[in-house]
Amino acid sequence: MKKILILILLASGLSFANIKVVASTTVIYDLVREIGRDKVTVDFIARGDQDPHFVEVLPSYMLKLRNAQIFFRVGMSLELWSNQLIDGSRNNKLKVIDLSTDIDKKEVPNFKPDASYGDVHPYGNPHYWLDPENAKVMAREIYESLSSESSQDESYFKSNLDNFISRLDKKIVEWSNKMSKEKGKPFLFFHASWIYFADRYGIKIAGYVEPKPGIAPSPSHNADLVQLIKSKGIKTIVMDNFYSDSAPNQLSQLTGIRVIKVPTAVYGMKNINSYMDMIDYIINQIVQNN
Repeated sequence: MKKILILILLASGLSFANIKVVASTTVIYDLVREIGRDKVTVDFIARGDQDPHFVEVLPSYMLKLRNAQIFFRVGMSLELWSNQLIDGSRNNKLKVIDLSTDIDKKEVPNFKPDASYGDVHPYGNPHYWLDPENAKVMAREIYESLSSESSQDESYFKSNLDNFISRLDKKIVEWSNKMSKEKGKPFLFFHASWIYFADRYGIKIAGYVEPKPGIAPSPSHNADLVQLIKSKGIKTIVMDNFYSDSAPNQLSQLTGIRVIKVPTAVYGMKNINSYMDMIDYIINQIVQNN
């Protein structure tokens, strides 16, 4: 009787298999877990403690995509390495979802960037996940993609989405309250990752340790930054924790400016196990150290 029931269920088109998902980053991985929960099997490519711009293409990553149904990525040319993985997977059924589609994009160049401009992205700054409001946009796109893949689970995914956004909205109020006293203050950042975060909380980007995105700071640029720090009364450098802190520490020795190293991805540091953990840590470090 049990065998007959199983055959009937299979014949009716129902499936017991989870949706197989790969995320380009651990932030997306966490959002997929929130929306899909036990209806998805999800993996990621870029570790939380590495620069997502530069990921070594490995056969094992291609195998992950070969066995996947959906691949979610940040887009906006952040993961240029992902195209090689997609091609190498030889999975012609793989759905590639760009989560930047509905993002209000910032710093879109009005010129054709080349190597002389550094690591400038032609479609705009791709670090949009550092604005918590954009995490809601990403979560909704994930919900729609999972629902399209498994329509019978749409209400389940919608319930998870609503729960996640409800919890995130409460944290957004908390974060906004904490950051209110930092509004209008100048900060230095290491890499041009922070425009979405800065705009969300009304803080000023006075400059970057990198003279151009992806270009190592020179002694002359450091000298300019010393003058900038002194003239603007800048107290804090915020940097993604996978970059070298050699130049920031030199600036700190010369001016007394504080250097804050923060994760910009899930698992980027110990105990950063979710998107909310990550934003919590960033904001707490800024508020406590500025």
